[in-house]
Amino acid sequence: MAAELNLDTEVAKAAAKELPLIVEPTVATSEVLRLLQMQRAGSVLICRGETLLGIFTERDALKLMAARADLTRPIEAVMTSKPATVPPTASIGEAIGVMARGGYRRLPIVDDSNRLLGVIKVSNIVSYFVEHFPQAVFNLPPQPNVVMPEREGA
Repeated sequence: MAAELNLDTEVAKAAAKELPLIVEPTVATSEVLRLLQMQRAGSVLICRGETLLGIFTERDALKLMAARADLTRPIEAVMTSKPATVPPTASIGEAIGVMARGGYRRLPIVDDSNRLLGVIKVSNIVSYFVEHFPQAVFNLPPQPNVVMPEREGA
């Protein structure tokens, strides 16, 4: 019998193995954009020391470029302050819920002092499920409960 997907696993077990891209709040936005491009990252976390202050994503970058914003300003002027986060003890199910409600693709993992511990991304969650529950994942129908409105073909 195949193992069933378990959404109670702590996010820390499925978090990104690589360290997230982190910058100080005074770094110029243009430099952050350069770092995102060079490292092929989808986001950068803004921290003072180990304390998370904000996040800046590729979506934020597109909005700034479309608005022809001043890219010499420090990243703290354009970051999302106090981003949604999860504690390391949160379950994958809880993280999925936060992501779904907020439309987020990544969540910083922080402790009670808002000290950055890591990041959980949608891709990490999918990879975790595929690695730990391959039978359950690979046997899912592409679109469950789909009823064709009419017969296809001749």
